[in-house]
Amino acid sequence: MRTVKYGETSIIITIFTELFGIQSYLINGVRTAAKKSAGKINLFQPAAVLQLVVYHNELKNLQRIRESGWHYMYQNIFFNVTKNAVALYIIELLLKCLKQPEPNTELFLFTEDILMRLDESSDAEMANYPLFFALHLPAFLGFRIDDNYSDKNNILDLQEGNFVEERPTHLHFLEEPYSGATAHLLRIMQTHELQQVRLNKETRRLLLNAYQNYYALQIQDFGIMKSLPVLQTVISGQ
Repeated sequence: MRTVKYGETSIIITIFTELFGIQSYLINGVRTAAKKSAGKINLFQPAAVLQLVVYHNELKNLQRIRESGWHYMYQNIFFNVTKNAVALYIIELLLKCLKQPEPNTELFLFTEDILMRLDESSDAEMANYPLFFALHLPAFLGFRIDDNYSDKNNILDLQEGNFVEERPTHLHFLEEPYSGATAHLLRIMQTHELQQVRLNKETRRLLLNAYQNYYALQIQDFGIMKSLPVLQTVISGQ
């Protein structure tokens, strides 16, 4: 979810929805001093998981919300600095990848599950969530890194998205131990297994930068992740 101020009292929010994919909604009168307005705008925070009833018109770029409320109430994400930074990274990465308003129910449910599990995660799990999400998101978008890592194929070609035996002629690749760590993370399917992945802070920093590069090589005009420097500052070094 991304929010932009509109006029004196309104906002335009971009939301990833289960039925319609990425959509933008105009919400009037929420930026006022009234208690009702204050409660309403609190719903529309980045990473919020909401239950919405909307008016949808495929001919319009800007939609309207009829009813809104919490679908899942976080216990930690809005108040824990580190978990909030991880959630903001997840949302920014998602929005950078989803360019068109097309439904993707499997991706929606995956993202919703990731955020809810992040809220309840241990510190050891949480530290690896950004890496896990960045590696598994492409599976829903058609450019997942091939899981062909072996003792022989142990160099990750970030341009081609697979593991190779020899260094590529370009500069976009990872060698051991970073390629091996990536292969390990690719093979993890359940988030609770992330607590078993022991990486130091510098390794996570290097991997996140490499994965950002991978996305930039696959998606036109991907640009730079604004949330990444904040995430790298606060993420646990466990």
